[in-house]
Amino acid sequence: MRSFSLIAMATAAATFNVAAAQPIQQTTNNWRDAFRQLEDEDWPSPNRERRATGAPGPDYWQQDVDYDIDIRLDEDEKHLYGSETVTYTNNAPDPLDFLWFQLDQNRFRPDSIAVMTETVGDGGRSSGRVGGSNPEGISASAVRRRQQIADDGYGHNITAVTDADGNPVDFTIVDTLMRIDLDDTLETGESVVLNIEWDYRLIETGVIGGRAGWECFEETEDTGGDCIYQIAQWFPRAAAFSDYEGWHNKAFLGRGEFTLEFGDYDVSITVPQDFIVSATGVLQNPEDVLNQAQRDRLEEARTSEEPVFIVTPSEARANERRGTRSEATWEFRAENVRDFAWAGSRKFIWDAVGVEQDGEGVAPELVMAMSFYPNESEPLWSAFSTRAVEHTLDVYSSFSFPYPYPVAQSIAGPQGGMEYPMITFNGGTYGRPVVDDDGNLTYSRSAKRGLIGVIIHEIGHIYFPMTVNSDERQWTWMDEGLNTFLQFQAERQWEEDFPSRRGDPDLIADYMVSTNQMPIMTQSDSVLQFGSNAYGKPATALVVLRETILGRELFDEAFRTYANRWRFRRPTPYDFFRTMEEVSGVDLDWFWRGWFYSTDHVDISLDRVIEGTFNTENPEIENARERAEDDADPESLTQAGNREAGIAYYEARNPEVVDFYSRNDAHTVTNREREAYDSFREELEDWEAAIVDSDERIYYLDFTNQGGVVMPIILEFTFADGGTEIVRIPAEVWRYNPDNVTWTYMTDREVVSVELDPLHETADADRSDNFFPPRIEPTRLEVYRSSSDNDTMMDDMDQRVTRDSIRTRPQ
Repeated sequence: MRSFSLIAMATAAATFNVAAAQPIQQTTNNWRDAFRQLEDEDWPSPNRERRATGAPGPDYWQQDVDYDIDIRLDEDEKHLYGSETVTYTNNAPDPLDFLWFQLDQNRFRPDSIAVMTETVGDGGRSSGRVGGSNPEGISASAVRRRQQIADDGYGHNITAVTDADGNPVDFTIVDTLMRIDLDDTLETGESVVLNIEWDYRLIETGVIGGRAGWECFEETEDTGGDCIYQIAQWFPRAAAFSDYEGWHNKAFLGRGEFTLEFGDYDVSITVPQDFIVSATGVLQNPEDVLNQAQRDRLEEARTSEEPVFIVTPSEARANERRGTRSEATWEFRAENVRDFAWAGSRKFIWDAVGVEQDGEGVAPELVMAMSFYPNESEPLWSAFSTRAVEHTLDVYSSFSFPYPYPVAQSIAGPQGGMEYPMITFNGGTYGRPVVDDDGNLTYSRSAKRGLIGVIIHEIGHIYFPMTVNSDERQWTWMDEGLNTFLQFQAERQWEEDFPSRRGDPDLIADYMVSTNQMPIMTQSDSVLQFGSNAYGKPATALVVLRETILGRELFDEAFRTYANRWRFRRPTPYDFFRTMEEVSGVDLDWFWRGWFYSTDHVDISLDRVIEGTFNTENPEIENARERAEDDADPESLTQAGNREAGIAYYEARNPEVVDFYSRNDAHTVTNREREAYDSFREELEDWEAAIVDSDERIYYLDFTNQGGVVMPIILEFTFADGGTEIVRIPAEVWRYNPDNVTWTYMTDREVVSVELDPLHETADADRSDNFFPPRIEPTRLEVYRSSSDNDTMMDDMDQRVTRDSIRTRPQ
């Protein structure tokens, strides 16, 4: 405890003024401005396309691309044959002499950039991820994958490109891209029609990986060993052309996903007659592909309170055994979407339920939530899939805008998690029960929650980036991070204590102090720890921003504004950053810099706490306090030893040497001290006297920013009377010195302890220095027995020896 007097403070101020007049001593400049503005430095200057407010400008534009597609699946050959008519409208201020299209299946060609640049790591099956090498071995699955890529002829085969009159048009293929050279310049406001014919061999997803393909099941007594086909990145798609980058023609390497143009789709899908097909859009010819019972059930599902089977489990089993050589064509229409995907199988069970919403005049008032899955996924899928879709629409809409499309679908199959407009692939190992040793069908808690989590995540992607059309290849976090943040909110609203993998600040702390980090703003294909960087860290940043920095009200309004501003448009990170600041009214450049532009972490230490009380200047009080402090000091060991030895003091043995000072210690109050105190009180103003007489205590707290990221300082004070108080100090406390600060706290209660970040809300990576006084850290010790490997070659050969059989060493 320290005592502070008004007189001492005045003296200190006078001394400071004198010192200030002395020559300034130059010091080493290691200061950094953690609150330096990002405008015009790391962020592009606002313009008429994108405003400083984060909103689209008056001259914002984007292209329109419409597709009319016919596709046929050759089930025996696992091959697709297609033709499309593309209508491309140029809304850009730039005339175009050529158009770029994406041919994503070309990433599986043996000479593609993706395949040729794969590095050792992840068992050889990664999409270019780096990792440790192991030249002594390679997995059988990695060898199998490489053999199939080398031998099976994957990739798009473009057989024809013609204009509206059927005349050939020149084109050039560059890895996963195709440039189509136009005969006439496409001016602003003009449209061009192109016809493209192509085919390609479907990959086996379980062997090759990727985001689409096929999976076949073993034939049993009940099933025909049929397959599930999930088809995506399947047709030549116009690459994006934007105001901030021009043509988005970076090759597809497997990780960085897509940004595409919005348009209308009319798609005819020809498959075996007994297939059930799910696709982006609304089925246009149900009378041609569904029987009357299925159509009636679909109508019933629109107003049902719970999911209705359109195709029942027993019907799906019967359908598997039937088989057919006939074909049927399913026709779908989708309006204002940026992509199209579909899935087909005779194994599909199909259930659906209508979800009502307030479309606010811009979205459907009824959305059909639907799921398609095989019997191998039962009973988990029928219990939870469509329900998870329904729940996702409710939560995401509350954070952004009403779901914009008439259907939302969840498909089980080979792909473990991928999104497209109105349709998501959520299969793989998610939600498949197992048979135990007794033949009972069981599923684990993690299987259930994993299924719910992946469906929430993928359906959520229909909002971000399928509607808010961010550039996934450049800034993966803009869809994965924002979506993981909303997934976390939806999971927390599904059930109490849902074990979310990402979102809680404590979950990201280990990553933020790990090696091989990169800033969140790193381009997708170059990120090392992808899940933590693109999903976990940005999601956690938004949780911290919502719960700790801005508060829910400000954050939610700003986030909702961003979502609605950029619905069906193409935002950049800077549009997001600016919108969040403009709408919340809070300058957040320090937050973006620390969390999104650096690899620093959060670690604030509470180094010291000093307690100060006001000096009353009353000698009766202050001298007694000083005497008590002296008495509290530990006794000299020599003095204690002398007393224990019975040694008597000389003064006690010779009373004649006792005088005034022997009878009065240094803290005895004198008449002069009393007179000085009386004079001091007479000169005090009333407000000064109130301070001197108060019971207030001032606590000085020293903090060090160990991790580099400036953050609010959140403190919980515990008082001698058992009460507590949480105090939140804004991050601007670091503005003069981002490394060390001293902050004061005034209270009339005695503080006995202080804890930093008591609710674990800032992702502080080292909590051992968050307590004052420091506390003993608990841990659990495992008791184990030491062991050693005594196996020998003779033991491996099952050889046994006796003493007599041991051969002696030659002399």
